[in-house]
Amino acid sequence: MPRVKGGYTTRRRRKRLLSEARGNQGARSKLFKSAKEAVHRALVYAYRDRHVRKRDFRKLWIIRIGAAVREYGLSYSKFIRGLSLSQISLNRKSLSELAISDKVGFAKIVELAKKSIGVAS
Repeated sequence: MPRVKGGYTTRRRRKRLLSEARGNQGARSKLFKSAKEAVHRALVYAYRDRHVRKRDFRKLWIIRIGAAVREYGLSYSKFIRGLSLSQISLNRKSLSELAISDKVGFAKIVELAKKSIGVAS
């Protein structure tokens, strides 16, 4: 089988990968093999962390809601149970924003949740 020199295609592929490795230090942005490893690892982390970010934000919203609800004498789980019983379908992100920015509106939602689970105000 005859030897095939890389030429245009190989140069273009390597150049694209090296441009993706920009911002890395030393050999990781200059040498093809090191750059390839760095870019591959970076892509793996990026894929994983897109999903982790969603998880982290949900945790943050739950912590915020729990802290806001404790001021009204409820736990987070009882509050969520009360919301489901009173058929209020607000997601955790919007509940968290309400708890921060609109305390009066959030207090009304808490009262509705309390009423539906039978907790005295």
